[in-house]
Amino acid sequence: MSNNGNTILGILAGTTVGVVLGILFAPDKGSVTRQKIADEAATKRDLMAEKATELRDSLGNKISSHKENLDHQVESIVSNASYKAEDVITTLEAKLKDLKAKNKNLQKKA
Repeated sequence: MSNNGNTILGILAGTTVGVVLGILFAPDKGSVTRQKIADEAATKRDLMAEKATELRDSLGNKISSHKENLDHQVESIVSNASYKAEDVITTLEAKLKDLKAKNKNLQKKA
């Protein structure tokens, strides 16, 4: 994104320098010079609009890609947690069975 910002600043600086030099060294009438400046400004405006559209599309694609990746990671984490929870439940059920057996033995002795 830094490159895009630098590109836009470069375009603005180039346009400004071009306009100033065009005015200073204009061999044409003022009206012709003003028309050239207006045409050049329109061209630069269109170029900047195109770059802004490209930047927006690029960011949209990156965000979409990151969202899909994040969705996949969350899905994977939830799945892993589910398997781990199942393992914990199985272990606790086995421990409970052992405790019930020990309790039954203690009740027989008493």
